[in-house]
Amino acid sequence: MPDRLKRLLRHLVLDLSPLRSSRDFRLLFSSGFVTMFGTFVSMVAVPYQMKELTGSYLAVGLVSLAEFVPMVVCGLWGGAIADALDRRKIIVLSELGLLLTSLGLMVNAMLPTPQVWVLYVTGAIATGVGSLQRPSLEALIQQVVPHDQQGAAAVLNSMRWNIGAIAAPALGGFLVAALGPAAAYGIDALTFLLSLMLLYRIGSVPPGEDAAPASLRSLAEGIRYAAGRGDLLGTYLVDIAAMVFAMSTALYPFLADELGAPEALGLLYSAGAVGALVSSLGGNWAARVQRQGLGVIVAAAVWGVAVALAAIAPGFWAVFACLALAGAADMISGIFRMTMWNQTIPQELRGRLAGIELLSYASGPMVGNARASFMAQLGGTRFSLGLGGLLCVAAVAALGAALPAFRRYDARTSLHAQAEKARREATTPA
Repeated sequence: MPDRLKRLLRHLVLDLSPLRSSRDFRLLFSSGFVTMFGTFVSMVAVPYQMKELTGSYLAVGLVSLAEFVPMVVCGLWGGAIADALDRRKIIVLSELGLLLTSLGLMVNAMLPTPQVWVLYVTGAIATGVGSLQRPSLEALIQQVVPHDQQGAAAVLNSMRWNIGAIAAPALGGFLVAALGPAAAYGIDALTFLLSLMLLYRIGSVPPGEDAAPASLRSLAEGIRYAAGRGDLLGTYLVDIAAMVFAMSTALYPFLADELGAPEALGLLYSAGAVGALVSSLGGNWAARVQRQGLGVIVAAAVWGVAVALAAIAPGFWAVFACLALAGAADMISGIFRMTMWNQTIPQELRGRLAGIELLSYASGPMVGNARASFMAQLGGTRFSLGLGGLLCVAAVAALGAALPAFRRYDARTSLHAQAEKARREATTPA
C-alpha cells in the first residue's frame, strides 16, 4: 500500500487511545452511551406528548423555555462546585436525581389524564440536575485523559452521542406510537439505573488543596477569566448564535405531519445524528486540526446554510439530507470547541468554565426552539426554518469578523495551550 494512502487512512480511522489508556474514561464513555440512549427516547416522547395534549406550537416550544432558568442557574453553580468538591460524588448524586425525574414523567404518563404542568416542572427539574452534573463530567474528562489525547476523546464522545441520537429517537418514535410515552420514560429510567452502576466504579476525584470554595466570588473569577480571553468568547458566542437562529427541533412533530410522514417523526430527530456519525467515523482528521477557531466559524455557517436549505427541500428525504448535513457541521464544531477548552483551560478553573460552556451550548438550543416556535406561529414551519438559517449565517459571519483572536487561534502558537500542555507533562508520572 502506498505511503500516501496509509497516511490518509490514519487520518480517517478513529483514534481509540483514550479508551485504552484510561479506565475512568472507559467508564464515563460507557455510562454516557447508556444514558444518552434513554435521554433521546424521552426527547421524542416529551414534545410528542405535549403536542397530543395541547395541539399547540407554543406549548411545545415553551417546554424548552421553561428549562432555561434552571439551566443557567444550575449550570453556573455546577461549575463552581465542580472545582470545589469531589467531582465523582457530584456526578453520581446527580445521576440519581435524573433517575427520579424520569420515574416522575413515567408516573404522570400512566395517569388517566396526564398533567401538562408536570411536563414543564419535571423538565425544568431534570434540566437543573443535569446542569449541576455536566461541568463535573467535562472537568473529569480533562483529568483522566492525557493532554495530547483530548482531541481524540472529543471525537469518541461525539461518535457515542451520535450513535445514541440515531437509534434512540427512531426507537422512541416507535415506542410512543405503539406503547405510549410511559414506555419511553420507563426506558429512560432504566438507563439511568444502569449508568449509576458504572459511575459508582469511578475513582474518587477530590479537589486540590488550594481549591476555591463554591461561592459567588469563585463564579465571578471564572467569568472574568473567560471574558478576558477572546478565543474562548468566540467558542461561546458563535455557538449561541448558531443555535438561537437555526435550532428548530421543536418544529419536527409539525414538519413530519406537513411532509405526510407522521410515523417517521423519529427519523427527523435522528437526521442530524446520522450526518454527525458519518463525519465522526472518519473524524480522526478533526482531532489533528490546529486552527480550531476558524473551523468553528466555517462549521457554524454550514449548519445555518443546511437548515435554510431544509426550508425549500421538496420532500421527506430531501429534508432529511439537509438536516443530516446540519448535524455533520454541528458535530465538527463541537469537536473543535471541546478540544480548545480541554487543551487551554487550567485544571483549577475547568469546572467553572465548563459551567459557562454549558450555558453556550445548552441555552442556545432552548432559546432557538422557542424562537422557531414563535416564527412558525407567525409564518409556518418552512418560514421559520428558512429565515432562521439565513439569520444564523449572517450572525456567524459578523461574529467571525468581530473576534480576530478567535478567528486566528492556533493551538501550535497559543500561549494558553502551551502552558497547559507543560503543566500536564510536569504532573504526569514518568
